[in-house]
Amino acid sequence: MAHLPEFISDLALILITAGIATVLFKWLKQPVVLGYIVAGFIAGPDVTWLPTVTDMGNVEIWAEIGVIFLLFALGLEFSFKKLITVGGAATLATIVNMGSMIVIGYIVGQMLGWSTMDCIFLGGMLSMSSTTIIIKAFKDMGLEKQKFAGMVFGMLIVEDLAAILMMVLLSTVAVTQTIAGVELLGSMLKLVFFVLVWFIVGIYLIPTMLKKLKKFLNDETLIILSIGLCLGMVLFASKVGFSAALGAFIMGSILAETVRAKQIEHLVEPVRNLFGAIFFVSVGMMINVSAIVEYAGLILILTGVVLVGRVVFATLGVMASGEGLRVAVPAGLSLAQIGEFSFIIATLGMSLGVISDSLYPIIVTVSIITTFTTPYFIKAAQPVCNFLEAKIPARWHRIINGYATSGLKTVNKQDDWNRLLRSVMSFVAFNSVICIAVILVCETFVTPFVTEHLPGTWGHILSSVTALLLMAPFLRTIMMKKNRSKEFRTLWDDSHFNRGALISLVVFRIAISCALIMAVLAPIFPDYTLWMVIVSMAVIAVIIFFQGFKRQSRRIEARFLENLNRKQNSEPINADMAGRLLSRNIHIEEIDVSPISPRLGKTLRELDFRRRLGLSVVSIIRGNRKINIPAADERLYPYDKLIVAGSDDDIRRFSREVQAYNQAQAVDEEVQVHIALSQYVVEEGSPMIGRTLGELDIQRKTECMVVCIDRVGEAAGIIASHTFRFKEGDTLLIAGEEAGLADFRTRLGE
Repeated sequence: MAHLPEFISDLALILITAGIATVLFKWLKQPVVLGYIVAGFIAGPDVTWLPTVTDMGNVEIWAEIGVIFLLFALGLEFSFKKLITVGGAATLATIVNMGSMIVIGYIVGQMLGWSTMDCIFLGGMLSMSSTTIIIKAFKDMGLEKQKFAGMVFGMLIVEDLAAILMMVLLSTVAVTQTIAGVELLGSMLKLVFFVLVWFIVGIYLIPTMLKKLKKFLNDETLIILSIGLCLGMVLFASKVGFSAALGAFIMGSILAETVRAKQIEHLVEPVRNLFGAIFFVSVGMMINVSAIVEYAGLILILTGVVLVGRVVFATLGVMASGEGLRVAVPAGLSLAQIGEFSFIIATLGMSLGVISDSLYPIIVTVSIITTFTTPYFIKAAQPVCNFLEAKIPARWHRIINGYATSGLKTVNKQDDWNRLLRSVMSFVAFNSVICIAVILVCETFVTPFVTEHLPGTWGHILSSVTALLLMAPFLRTIMMKKNRSKEFRTLWDDSHFNRGALISLVVFRIAISCALIMAVLAPIFPDYTLWMVIVSMAVIAVIIFFQGFKRQSRRIEARFLENLNRKQNSEPINADMAGRLLSRNIHIEEIDVSPISPRLGKTLRELDFRRRLGLSVVSIIRGNRKINIPAADERLYPYDKLIVAGSDDDIRRFSREVQAYNQAQAVDEEVQVHIALSQYVVEEGSPMIGRTLGELDIQRKTECMVVCIDRVGEAAGIIASHTFRFKEGDTLLIAGEEAGLADFRTRLGE
């Protein structure tokens, strides 16, 4: 018998244990993540009376793959546009909450006498909420449409991005063993640079590639291509000194901006669930019972810090963003836990060998405890709000109502200078980043190759010309974009002071381009700065006046904007408007029409949602068809997606109307179907003899079907047609339920 590799036996044990835990925790109506952790503990080294994993090295490899796919899936759900949509409110609230918890975690660690690295990582772990647990709790309680839930979701989006940045910074701190500002600043600048390069290049290339390959992209090829892109970015990120998780997240966020995002997310979900389960099982394997017993006091202290600190600072953060108690308190109570990102940060610290072994099981235990308390904290939101409103003096009404809810924010005409400067700075930054990336690529790959085959000055000249040609469209954008825009002309005609400022702005942009060109020319003129300046100005003149670079610049920009906005242009909801409406009680939501809704087939006029519920149906998505501002005689059909605008209560009532159905139709068990096959022989004297299948009308009368017929002397398995005429001795194979088969025999005996 062949020996089974430990790699396969360990994987089998992990998945069998995780499968049992999944079913058990589903039955207990508890988060599956906790089931995976329990399964890991059972399959781990502490439980010796059951089969255990033999090689933890294999588990660590699977767990690392799990982190990659978890972050890739998170990136698919993330969107830089969505980050802009949640606005400054969620960003400010998250900064207050996370920043405070990082500081509190560090201080608590210092008070406990822990090492500096343990304190830093502890602060990072305590600052991250559990997206999985919160979403499940909201869905179970039917709270996902509430206004405070929208704020929480926005904060979770910001937290996701902050967590990626935190992982990079923690890795830098762990390697350098210092928190000096220069190293951290350098790491942050490097991170921002590479993220911008990856995002810009990815948005330019990947949606175009998917569009050209559209006819070849079935589910099989799309998932292979997506995972290949993910692992390719993971490899590239590792090569330039970043974590694999960052590369996976970036590729996911790039694919999230494509029209194939939902399809890719759906295809990747089983892969993410598989490897994610292995990761969380590996987390459970790290639990040390003796350490938990030994550090029970520390676990209780940190649990209290999480439950009190996160509630207080999250609530204060939401209030600082302008919301009142009715939003801030439920949001704060919802965020009172730590979860999967805390595990990932702890795993990072363990893999780098910079945190104590005892910290891992302590954090996992705190996470488990706070996960169980989350639903109870959310349920306590209403009583806590009522108590606080009763205690707060009426003159402090702004604390109760918030200072950002006085009405819809109006968008006034922005100052021309603000519009121009914001636009200029954005594209100057983006195009400068691309130019620097071109310089680095040429220095790394092009110049060594060229100088190897063409040594000396001419080799450097050829490689420099190559770099300048690649940079030319982007340099032209830096220098010339917006110089003929409406804002520029308005400001130019307004006053002489504006003209001087505008000229200075143009000169500044030319100076940036000149510096980038000189960086390319440095190997040719290492000791001749004047010559570099002269050649740079000549190159600038060629770029400005040569129309080919202008056309190329516009084509590149047009394709980038088309790819970036293609998904948004295919959606009915304006993201900016949705973000503004969410700052009030009125917001936009998507509701699916149930196929057994009692409202099916009725017109919008008959349903009269606007008068009865104060809610407006803005758009209807029906398959590939989009019906914006539907007419009053438009009817509802199964699986319609309705885009509606209204308050929390309005949308909740509306959702019940179009998704609810008669409770008599709803059963907990699936419909039981018992179809069986039966044989019937047409005997002498049977009423079937001489009659056709159509004349007997067997299907309508008995709800049975004649599958096939055997006739002596003819080919077996005749598929009978409507005109088939029966003879004595024919053998029928009939399909139907037991009652129908009995009815068939009874009717044939009449």
